[in-house]
Amino acid sequence: MPLMRAMILSAGYGTRLWPLTADRTKPALPILGKPLVGYVAEYLSTFGCRDIVVNLHHQPRSVRAALGDGSRFGVNLTYVEEPTILGTSGALDNARNLLNGETFLVVNGKIITDIDLIEALDTHRHTNALATLVLLPNVRRERFSIVEVEDGQVKRFGGMPKPPVSANEPAPFMFTGIQILEPRIFDYIPRGVFSHSTTDVYPQAIAKGEQISAHIAEGKWYELSTIERYLQISLILLAERNERWCAGAGSHVAASATVEHSILWDEVTINEGARVSYAVLGDGVRIGPGEIIENAAVVRANLIRDSIPPEKALKGEVRGENFVVPLTQ
Repeated sequence: MPLMRAMILSAGYGTRLWPLTADRTKPALPILGKPLVGYVAEYLSTFGCRDIVVNLHHQPRSVRAALGDGSRFGVNLTYVEEPTILGTSGALDNARNLLNGETFLVVNGKIITDIDLIEALDTHRHTNALATLVLLPNVRRERFSIVEVEDGQVKRFGGMPKPPVSANEPAPFMFTGIQILEPRIFDYIPRGVFSHSTTDVYPQAIAKGEQISAHIAEGKWYELSTIERYLQISLILLAERNERWCAGAGSHVAASATVEHSILWDEVTINEGARVSYAVLGDGVRIGPGEIIENAAVVRANLIRDSIPPEKALKGEVRGENFVVPLTQ
């Protein structure tokens, strides 16, 4: 695969992950000791993408701290900040001076994947496409927008999947957040305003007869946009290591405490007789003696004391020094 420039979209707030995103952006969340966006950087490095642009908006310092200059992940990073959020294609417009001139990749900063980019690039080259979207069959019909494909081309973006009418009904396609773009894409991106690729750019390009190719991929692909997904996928990755829970730096679990199927960030303390299962415990959380935490995300209460919960966030309550968000809502 030829060396290509790439962009990682990392500006989103992560409202459905709140309060885990109260002091950091979604791509900076730790996944088994590594920031989520670090997985994306390593993924791109594996396929020869060394020069990478990262856009920032919410809690920009958290991404800078997570990635540094990129050398730890085998890449060279350039950061571009957005004073106001610009959307998935507005972000490209804001960085066009760093991307314009040759074919480039764009990857969402909230995924973990091993999809073969070489195969996707082959599809892009052979179809002479303006853009190629990497798609997967949505076999479980999760809540990802449907991408309608005809003869290898993206035709439109639909609503959410519905239950199948019959057992033989094929799974709808969903967008993985990976796309290969030609510089001409900037002809369709409005200057200096908020815009989204799937609502403002691709429909316009398709209407004008542009080739927007669909590359139907195979491979591992995880998207971490909710607390439930964050925990579920972290546990899947832990299971691959034959582990049932993990703890970050400086954490302490008392010998008489029980921890199962849980993710502990840094400086977490679980005291005697406490029981923690199917939980995410944020930095500095202390679980008292005999306390039970199940199916919940917990952060320090002082972290969110003056915050207004985002509209899409799960509801929680203050319990002593902690703010506890039940995951069964």
